[in-house]
Amino acid sequence: MPEQHTPLIATIAAGLMLAFIFGLIAQRLRIQPLVGYLLAGVMVGPYTPGFTADPALATELAEIGVILLMFGVGLHFSLKDLLSVARIAIPGAIGQISVATLMGAGLSWALGWTPLAGFVFGLALSVASTVVLIRALQDRHILETHRGRIAVGWLVVEDLAMVLALVLLPALALATADNGVPATRILFSLLIVLAKVSIFVAIMLIVGRRLIPWLMHHTAHTGSRELFRLAVYAVALGVAYGAHYFFDVSFALGAFFAGMVLGESDLSQRAAEEAIPLRDAFAVLFFVSVGMLLNPSVFVDAPLAVIATIAIIVVGKSVVAYLIVRAFGHSRSTAFTVSASLAQIGEFSFILIGIGISLNMVPKESRDLILAGAIVSIMVNPFVFTLLERLGGHKDTAPADKPDEPATDFAPTTLTGHDIVIGYGRVGSMVGAGLKGDSGNLIVVEASDAGVERARKDGAEVYSGNAAEPALIAAINLTGARRLYVTIPEAFEAGQIIQQARAANPKLDILARAHSSATVEHFEKLGANLIVLGETEIAHRMLERGRGDMAASVPV
Repeated sequence: MPEQHTPLIATIAAGLMLAFIFGLIAQRLRIQPLVGYLLAGVMVGPYTPGFTADPALATELAEIGVILLMFGVGLHFSLKDLLSVARIAIPGAIGQISVATLMGAGLSWALGWTPLAGFVFGLALSVASTVVLIRALQDRHILETHRGRIAVGWLVVEDLAMVLALVLLPALALATADNGVPATRILFSLLIVLAKVSIFVAIMLIVGRRLIPWLMHHTAHTGSRELFRLAVYAVALGVAYGAHYFFDVSFALGAFFAGMVLGESDLSQRAAEEAIPLRDAFAVLFFVSVGMLLNPSVFVDAPLAVIATIAIIVVGKSVVAYLIVRAFGHSRSTAFTVSASLAQIGEFSFILIGIGISLNMVPKESRDLILAGAIVSIMVNPFVFTLLERLGGHKDTAPADKPDEPATDFAPTTLTGHDIVIGYGRVGSMVGAGLKGDSGNLIVVEASDAGVERARKDGAEVYSGNAAEPALIAAINLTGARRLYVTIPEAFEAGQIIQQARAANPKLDILARAHSSATVEHFEKLGANLIVLGETEIAHRMLERGRGDMAASVPV
């Protein structure tokens, strides 16, 4: 077969093409595209007829997606943010891991496995997927909110715990073997792991905080966008690989710290924009690689065990996370968001169960249960998220979270004849500043904490969340508004907002920014009155100045 000579190209081509086809079908059926990506993986996996992609290559390609994803998260997640949620993230993650491990051990006992197998199996069920969690938070524009930071902080603690587990499992296997090993050896292994992780974190916080921003600034001053983009990928992948090779830290955790130290630089936003295209492509390959591992026969051979595994992941872990978050005094909205974020498993689960099988700690059928649980939990996670977020939108008597946390139940504005600014970044904040002294009736819709704070300082009425969300659209009173400014750079989301705004108020004056002629045409079809293309406006201003100078030089 030709693909045997080019397995890398064949795997990427087949994975992306089928992911596109099935993702498009899923989107048409109003299902999350990631369901289509998973089904694409099943189609090119070894358990279905036809073309079979290389699963080892697919897994490594998927790991690149994880690295770039966590690097992007780190860019928007400062050390201060990490410490601010440590009070709940550390005990919460440890508590959930402990309870989920016990639930998994209980299921393994019912299946007749050994206590050691139950421990490894339960541990594999306890840790959430990085890709799924981050994608879910990004899709709902809550990644940079307080509840989003809690979920990410929780994930970081889980990753650290799994780093320890991966190193200690071989020692545990030796300790439980017939010949056994002394407890001091296990303790020594634990101390070595902690020392390596501590050294890595110290290097990143002391050396990395100076070296990485300096390197990016130096590259930016060359004026080459190609070199800057290359620097972004080199830092993300280089630090991730170095962390894994020298300090036995996971790729994801290494990339997260690389992004976090770069996030303190004023080039962080530009770095994030450069990482997005490659990140998204490899994130798709992650879901394809997960689908490839599934043997569909497990649903027929062991249906009750599969159902019990899924129940632990989706229901058991969610309930535990909810109770822990509520116990720390956070609102139902936050508790439901964290619960939904963690109601799935992924990459670390596969690694743990693989090591367990190689060390003869768990039976081989445990891998099929883990994979089935991962596939189903990832597929249903968007629906779980939607359900729990709706439940969390009701009024709550618990102590409120930070004031910058977006609500899921928006109080309607009393303003009429007002201006609305969507997005309060560089463009939106300038528009808002210009409108501040106009009528005083200004509403800003913004997802990030920094943007929310700027808008409040400018005296605007602020709604934090996704502007395309129907509940938020209803709350900002588009029917009574005077003008809508859509300043966000994402063309797809901006188009959704323009379309909904035009449907809500046919007479509304809609002004939007664009980055290409195709986007201008798209926005015009959706009903925008004025679309500003940056390059065009720059050219006009330059020509105005040039023509003015020429006119001034002509003698009268």
